[in-house]
Amino acid sequence: MAVTKSDRLCRDDWIRGALELLSKAGVESVKIVPLAEQLGVTSGSFYWHFKNRRELYDALLDYWEREMTDAAIEAAKHFAGPPKERIWRLMEQVMSIGLARYDLAIWHWAQMDSNANRVFKRSLKKRFTFAAWMFSEAGFSHEQAEIRGRMMVIYMMGESTLIPDSMAKRKEFLKLKHAILIAPE
Repeated sequence: MAVTKSDRLCRDDWIRGALELLSKAGVESVKIVPLAEQLGVTSGSFYWHFKNRRELYDALLDYWEREMTDAAIEAAKHFAGPPKERIWRLMEQVMSIGLARYDLAIWHWAQMDSNANRVFKRSLKKRFTFAAWMFSEAGFSHEQAEIRGRMMVIYMMGESTLIPDSMAKRKEFLKLKHAILIAPE
């Protein structure tokens, strides 16, 4: 992402760039100079938005939780259609937009950083809780809703980060996976 002189990077540009570095090479690679080079700017411009690298890390975790979890949940909450359609729309949104594409990198980071671990666990709990609620709304028992919700969340996180299939192939199987998840008890 090269930046022209007339362009100015905003805070979210730095965060999105940091997420890309994190997903490619781990948290150790998220450093100011390499990030500035990736963004096509000088490292001095970093300090317009962040005091230091720790502040960037905190903002990165906040952005991941807010944009990759909270925003998707809020959008799904406001869906006015049938509950099983809500499940489908959320699965499709996560897979097509790639909302889980940074999850594995965040999980790796969480294994060595207590703050990242806290944010990862909180976000995962939000996802599990909301997914269970969706399946409960679709008529499943409490136990079935919890199990199906967890399966859906873990499937989407894993599929997005561990399986190198093309988006077309993922979408091809998405309807079948949805049908399996909403099949009667």
